[in-house]
Amino acid sequence: MKKISFYAMLVLMLVMLAACGQASDTNDSETASGTSETTPAASEQPAETDTTETDTTETDSEGETRTVTYLGEEYTLPANVEKIVVTGAMEAMEDALVLDVPLTGAIEVGGEFPERYASITEGATSIGAKQEPNFETILSLKPDVILGTTKFKPEVVEQLKKIAPLIQVSHISTDWEANLNLMGELSGKQDEAAKVIEDYKAEAEAAKAELGTKLEGKNVMAIRIRGGEMYVYPQDVFFNPVLYSDLGLTVPDAVAAAKAQELITVEQFAEINPDYVFLQFADAENADKLTALEDIQNNPIIQKTNAFKDGHVYTNIIDPLSEGGPAWSRTNFLTAAVAELKK
Repeated sequence: MKKISFYAMLVLMLVMLAACGQASDTNDSETASGTSETTPAASEQPAETDTTETDTTETDSEGETRTVTYLGEEYTLPANVEKIVVTGAMEAMEDALVLDVPLTGAIEVGGEFPERYASITEGATSIGAKQEPNFETILSLKPDVILGTTKFKPEVVEQLKKIAPLIQVSHISTDWEANLNLMGELSGKQDEAAKVIEDYKAEAEAAKAELGTKLEGKNVMAIRIRGGEMYVYPQDVFFNPVLYSDLGLTVPDAVAAAKAQELITVEQFAEINPDYVFLQFADAENADKLTALEDIQNNPIIQKTNAFKDGHVYTNIIDPLSEGGPAWSRTNFLTAAVAELKK
């Protein structure tokens, strides 16, 4: 009896073990086929993998660079330049205006952005005055590139280079094409830049032909009033390339002799005795001498010169804060100046 009971117990245990094995197989099968509970867990894992891949791609993209060549120098910049900060270089401000390139940081004049730059500074932050960049503000903007001026002192250049890639934009008027093409390359508007240059050259050639020999032997000058004083510029600065290169007018001795911005006195102006004068006067540049323009116009010595006697003095025929050399300045000045000179 004891043996029979033993065998009966053994059979019963084997049956129970078999049943447990089937239950385990059933659970494994459900897990493999995916239940409503396991499906979300399975879908979450690929989603996490996708996010990681996207982040990696974005990181790789952000790390990509490109080389830009400007006036013989190579600059390494992010492949996709989105945040452009301009400091010191009003030339770059004008080029951005011509190509309608919105700026992240821009130069203020008299504590605000000049009205004519409204379209490109709507979302911009002021980074200080022309020669007074605010390094902390520029740093906070995290620019992809900083467009500075060739007039900056070495210590300013050093500070800006610590923040982001710095390109010093030339203030020399004859570099206007390179300047505009640079802005075009940074913004992806190379074709627009090329069209502006092409159109200007065609207009200048037509204007030169229209004037013919009318101004042969005449003394034509562009003068800027700053701090209450009159200044002339070298042949390749301010509006001078338009007058003497593009229109082929005679270069006055005072302009030929100028090495930089040169002050001329009332007596020197009288000695030069220009036949045509383009005067530029901005309140912001004469804050301490707002009557300077009127004082000069009413000066009895100046009134005896040919330009004043004959009514050939043209004041602020374009925005008085215009640099003179960039595409915006020269295009607008050419049109306005020729309209007066051909009368």
